[in-house]
Amino acid sequence: MDLQLADKVVIVTGATANIGRATALGFAEEGVRLVAVGRDQAAGEKVVAAARERGARDAVFVQADLLDRDAPARIVAAAETLGPVHVLVNNVGGNVAAGVFVDSEPHTCLGASDRNLLTVLRMTQAVLPGMIERKAGRIINIGSTAGLVGDYMLSIYSTAKAAVHGFTKVLAKEVGQHNITVNCVAPYGTVSNDPEAFSQGSRFRPDSQFFKELGKADPADRARMQRPGGVFDRSIAQPEEVAGAVLYLASGSAAFVTGQIVKVEGGTLL
Repeated sequence: MDLQLADKVVIVTGATANIGRATALGFAEEGVRLVAVGRDQAAGEKVVAAARERGARDAVFVQADLLDRDAPARIVAAAETLGPVHVLVNNVGGNVAAGVFVDSEPHTCLGASDRNLLTVLRMTQAVLPGMIERKAGRIINIGSTAGLVGDYMLSIYSTAKAAVHGFTKVLAKEVGQHNITVNCVAPYGTVSNDPEAFSQGSRFRPDSQFFKELGKADPADRARMQRPGGVFDRSIAQPEEVAGAVLYLASGSAAFVTGQIVKVEGGTLL
């Protein structure tokens, strides 16, 4: 199936691990001009090499931390050397800490909001003027089922992802007149079996501080975090399964789809 993405310039943030990496490589197979963004230079170079092997018309890595407020302009400038940006995938995000809200620290609240929401706002604002001028574009945000139902011990993360969902809907209303679609993919747990899918920037790396701290939490609290299983014999998605939804929303086939929150969660919310 031709997704009508060949030669399009695509930016994927957080492209060195897990969902971002799978998404970047999925776009590569469609012959795009890929701009992979991440903090880990070595992992980024591997993603670019793999993207070229899989058919990317061009591929570059931009080392950037999106918590740096100057990063979006630098990323867009690098992307525009390949051509006009057609697709933006706002994938950067993740859990900063786990715990009940009453025990949360102010810096944790601000950190989770910045990583999961403000990075999306700043990056989107950087690409929108060009998309509006050209009357074409696709923006896909990575949300979370936590933003739909609220995950126990992840109050700030859940709130930030809910805000991403809300932003998706209102922005879709604002830019539809410019032939730009804005959608969101909301996965549940997603972990790769591929050892190459982990980078120094990933919270899933073996020495992740987040999971170390989570391991110290009360077992009863950890149990409350878990949802009942979905309709399959597993509740964890593979990154490629989430990437498939992203690619569809970026494709020509989804030209009349906007403002949607697409769940990839194996039926865990049924």
